[in-house]
Amino acid sequence: MSYTETIGSRTYRFADLKTLMAKASPQRSGDQLAGVAAASEEERVAAKMALAEVPLRTFLNEALIPYESDEVTRLVIDDHSPQAFAEISHLTVGDFRNWLLSTTTNADALTRIAAGLTPEMVAAVSKLMRNQDLIAAARKRPVISRFRNTVGLPGHMSVRLQPNHPTDDVKGIAASMLDGLMYGCGDAMIGINPASDNLAAITRLLVMVDEFRQRYQVPTQSCVLTHVTNTIAAIEKGAPVDLVFQSIAGTEKANAGFGISLSLLQEAYEAGLSLKRGTVGNNLMYFETGQGSALSADAHFGVDQQTCEVRAYAVARKFNPFLVNTVVGFIGPEYLYDGKQITRAGLEDHFCGKLLGVPMGCDICYTNHAEADQDDMDNLLTLLGVAGINFIMGIPGADDVMLNYQSTSFHDALYVRDVLGLRRAPEFEEWLESMQIADARGALLSASTQQPLLEGVRDWMGIE
Repeated sequence: MSYTETIGSRTYRFADLKTLMAKASPQRSGDQLAGVAAASEEERVAAKMALAEVPLRTFLNEALIPYESDEVTRLVIDDHSPQAFAEISHLTVGDFRNWLLSTTTNADALTRIAAGLTPEMVAAVSKLMRNQDLIAAARKRPVISRFRNTVGLPGHMSVRLQPNHPTDDVKGIAASMLDGLMYGCGDAMIGINPASDNLAAITRLLVMVDEFRQRYQVPTQSCVLTHVTNTIAAIEKGAPVDLVFQSIAGTEKANAGFGISLSLLQEAYEAGLSLKRGTVGNNLMYFETGQGSALSADAHFGVDQQTCEVRAYAVARKFNPFLVNTVVGFIGPEYLYDGKQITRAGLEDHFCGKLLGVPMGCDICYTNHAEADQDDMDNLLTLLGVAGINFIMGIPGADDVMLNYQSTSFHDALYVRDVLGLRRAPEFEEWLESMQIADARGALLSASTQQPLLEGVRDWMGIE
């Protein structure tokens, strides 16, 4: 089905829904690289106007990637709930935007309709929204997940402590981990990106973090971010696996490039559940995504990069994740050129994930060859804090010495919690108080008060 829109004396024609969606997207370098972006701002406006008139039902009948050739499309269509969709089934995309922003639409309403939304519907409405709209609507929709603590409560924001090391040195990782804990970070999880995919090295890291967690009774969860097949193998060998990690994308071909399928993710999910390591819940999958991943694998099929990204959230939703992390600026300026594009993408991803019922966090980051700097990251950090982000990253000095990119630091987490009054996961805050790291309000205590724990951990780990 084709779509048209007239502006003045010029009529714009869009061959199909996929083309219309791409042309309506805010400007970004990835869509330009793919050759699907609007040729002018006027064409972009025309596409937005035409998209606003598209009934939401259309997305159930016009698949952007064919049902027969893509298992993600099949997942989206087969898992769609007509009952949940009924409440909004009469709306166009433009009407849906107005409904989302209405003062009468609250968290209960957004929860009711979640199973009736497809990622394409959610991506479409986001293209009609200003940044403030994305913030306001996402803030209405808390998504709570639980494993050893509770993440995503309104008024809370958690931090993934990321103590990476370029050689997987256990003492180096332990030192960064201790540093982060002293700043009150780590309630989302302690998550290590290993430099090696060697199973013995991965298991050594899992054991180290788990021994630390048990010794000091830390109510958090650990994860070593290796390929899901390595995690399954580690589980089979009896390793102490908490969260099961995998990078995912929004098309079957892109996921095949990661070496995964929906059936493999199901196997990993069931393996994680079999361990029964959660104490307050059993959300245990940890997924990472990023706009441009499908395009970089030549697996986007002419679909704009933001819509491909939202399709990845449908994959995540299937497996009841504990955390989903859009690593927003990590792939590089070929896909998100500058601070403005990274900011917009981060707000889009958070909004779209939350609308689908996914517990969204964001690695607020950029690579050193992007037209971005730490001021841009400060801006996005603050905006996402207002929007109700579930978690951010905590990296020593905001500079990951293993992955070589810039993110957010332990100090950044203190800043955003202070200015917005955000608390940590409640179980983790109780632990910080019991260990004399923070007081009952969540404020950090002095270094001298923290010294006994600091010295005890140093002695245990042999850290000088």
